[in-house]
Amino acid sequence: MPRSFIDHIVVTAPTLALGATYVRDTLGVAPQPGGEHARMGTHNLLLRLGDALYLEVIATNPHAPPPGRPRWFALDALDQDSAAALTSWVVRTTDIQARAAACTEKLGNVEPMSRGALNWQITIPADGLPPLNGLAPALIEWQTDGHPAARLADHGLSLVRLELFHAEPQRVARMLSSLELDGPLAVALPPAGRAPFMVAHINTPQGLRALTVDHAAN
Repeated sequence: MPRSFIDHIVVTAPTLALGATYVRDTLGVAPQPGGEHARMGTHNLLLRLGDALYLEVIATNPHAPPPGRPRWFALDALDQDSAAALTSWVVRTTDIQARAAACTEKLGNVEPMSRGALNWQITIPADGLPPLNGLAPALIEWQTDGHPAARLADHGLSLVRLELFHAEPQRVARMLSSLELDGPLAVALPPAGRAPFMVAHINTPQGLRALTVDHAAN
């Protein structure tokens, strides 16, 4: 039996407005308001991809005080000219400590987090940089009744496949196996000279669309 599942995919951007525009232009649907992460100095927008799966747009909150630590999802590495991009993903489990210990990649410390009435535990690298050049997921264990995605508006979107491109595909495959992960995943070598990246293929009312690390790959 699988022990973990794709929970959400993450689009990072210098601002929420830029991230929202990228998602709307690519998928034809604008994400809805989410909330603030006080401990990280970030805020987000959300878009449902299923009953227990969603897309998150996340950015530094300019109105929040600096968190006194590196922000998650490598947000501190972005500047005002950075493009919005699919850069991270999150895997759900019911035993985050055991899954983190079993993973072949170090995913960071397990920390409590909250947004509004929602509470969860999540792995966060000390430097804020997702391992494996961003291809290693964060682990999350929700501490709430029901999944947050079920509360979002349904626009008929669904994740068809998440592709992970890395120069060491066997290493990525070992990581996925160690997480006992269930989901529509594929691992492959990137084109020559290309840095690691991911592509999310998403069904929309307008047809199949793709979110990735840059607009040229759509």
